[in-house]
Formats: sequence, C-alpha cells, structure tokens
Amino acid sequence: MTTKKLIAPFYERLSLVLIGILSLGYLIYAGKEVLDPMMFGFLFAILLLPVSSFFERKLRMPRSMASFLSVILMVLFITGIVYLVGTQLSQLSNDWPLLQKQLASAVDKIQAFIRDKFHYSRTKQTNYLRDNTKDLVASGADILTSTFGAVSSLLLFYVFIIIFTFFVLFYRRLLIRFLVWVFGHDNEALVFDIAENVQKIIRQYISGLLIEMLIVSIVACVVFELLGVHYAILLGIITGLFNIIPYIGIFSALLLSSLITFATGDATNTLFVAISVLGIHIVDSNFLLPAVVGKKVQLNALITFIGIVIGEMLWGLSGMFLSIPTIAILKIIFDRIESLKPWGFLLGGEYEYKKSAEKAMKTE
Repeated sequence: MTTKKLIAPFYERLSLVLIGILSLGYLIYAGKEVLDPMMFGFLFAILLLPVSSFFERKLRMPRSMASFLSVILMVLFITGIVYLVGTQLSQLSNDWPLLQKQLASAVDKIQAFIRDKFHYSRTKQTNYLRDNTKDLVASGADILTSTFGAVSSLLLFYVFIIIFTFFVLFYRRLLIRFLVWVFGHDNEALVFDIAENVQKIIRQYISGLLIEMLIVSIVACVVFELLGVHYAILLGIITGLFNIIPYIGIFSALLLSSLITFATGDATNTLFVAISVLGIHIVDSNFLLPAVVGKKVQLNALITFIGIVIGEMLWGLSGMFLSIPTIAILKIIFDRIESLKPWGFLLGGEYEYKKSAEKAMKTE
C-alpha cells in the first residue's frame, strides 16, 4: 500500500514563509545587542584566520596564543587609524578661534542674504536663534548624559567585538564539527564546501574594502593638497573611511568635507572640494569598486540596495555595513542547495547570466 504525500496549498505555504520571515526579522531586531558584535567578530575572525594559522603552523604557537596575538594585531591596526585621525582633529581644534571667526562671518553673510531677499530683519533672525538656543541649553544636561551613554555603549561594543573575534578564532574547529553534526555526516562535504567558500568570499570582500579605502584616501589627500585646502590629510582620511559605507557614506563625506573647507577657506575652495569628492566617488564606483570589490561579492545592485535599507532599519549603521557580507553568505548557501538555487540566482542575477553567456560562447 502506497501513501500519497500531502502538499499544502500555495497560500498556506506562502503564509508560513511570511510568518517565518517576520518572526526571524523580529528576533534579529530584538537580539541586536548580542548579534551585532557577534557578526562583526565573525567577519574579523575570518579575516584574521590566515594570520592565526600562520602563527600556529609556522611559529608553532598554541591556538590560544595565536588567536590572542592575531586579535592584538587587529587592535593595533585600528588604534593606528584612530590615532592618525585624532592627530588631525587636534590640529583642527588648535585653529578653533579661526573657525569661529570664519563661521561668524559666514553667518553674517547668510543673515544679510535672508534680510535682502526675504525681508526678514536680523533682529527677528537673532531672536529666533536665541529662542532655539535657549531650549537647547535647557536640555543640555540630557544631551550630555545621552552622549556619555552613547560613548560608553560604543566602547563596550568594541570590547564585545574583540572578545567574539578571539572566541571564534579559538573555537573554529568546534564550530565546524558542530555544523557537520547538526546537518549529518552525509552532508559533511557540502558543509565544508560552504564554510570554505564563505571564508574565501568574506576575506576577499573585507580585504578589498580595505584596499579601496586606502586608495581613495591617498587619492583624496593628493587632490586636496593640490587644491591647497586646509587639513587635506584629515579630509582625505574622512573621504576614504566614509566611502566604505554603501551609498550613505559618500554624502556624509561630502557634507563633512564641505563644512570643514567652508570654515577654513572660502566658497571657491568649498566648491572645488565638493566637485573633487563627487569625482572621486564616480571614478571609484565605476572603475575601482568593480575591480577591487565587485568581483568578490557577486550581488546585483537591486538586492544590494534592498539589503542595505533593511539592514539600516534593523541595526542602523552597522546593519548597512553587515548587509552585503550577510547576503553574500546566503547566496553561497543558496547556490549549493538544489531547492534554493532560484534564490541564489535572484541574489546574483546579472552575474549568473553573464557567466552562462560566456560559457555558452566558449562552447561554441
């Protein structure tokens, strides 16, 4: 006697899928405090894995010492970047009186423009600013408290990332064995294949971002120096650092660079800096990014943008940064599971089509 396999109607399956996605989204949103540093720790651990393996195999270090030393090297690298930015900011603070004078002059010109064009007297403008400043000063204690809390949370966040990075490096074999045990020894080859490709893609993606950041920073510093802009190195570093944030980063770099240049120079320099930042971004997005990073993570632009928006809604700025490697990991998994291959094709799309077309041309 044969039993017939029951298949639920489409609307029932769709409802279960939607409920599962919403439940997973809520759990991800609610677990941000733990999952966010854990994801960064996972990515940094993948990046540091060759370093830790080198210490273990070549220098015969125990895994705990190799993992700890790898994390220390990462901390020193980040500390070096922070120190470089800090020294530039200290120079900016030394010229604070000049910045105040320049900003005051700019405010006077703006007030005169508003008075002439909109017939809104300076007295009314000053009264409006004074009333809003009074409210701001009244809430100054709350702002100071929230700022201190934000800085404390940020430092604690970095500490958690360092701890998670060390533990992922130290227990990496245990995690792989756990995955093999969960999915069964019949799927052991598939698990190792996915793990190997995830490591390769994520390592190439992060290293590509670092190379891109370095190139953009150097080019921006050279361009700003040629323009004779004050704090050219600081503006170049800001442009390179913010450039690694998808879509939003370039606008943030443009705003900060324009404000600092306007406070230390004139409108002409500000215009040249804005044009330079936009030009560097155009060259980077059309030539440098595809060459250095684009080939590492083969995702189509639509899925990338949707992932960035959802990442920002769930986890804010860190969610925007983590969205691309997360989608890349999902694509690797989807491409290796037969029933999920259509979803892998959706995430890659144009790249998959180009691959099949090139393969067809070669066979011909």
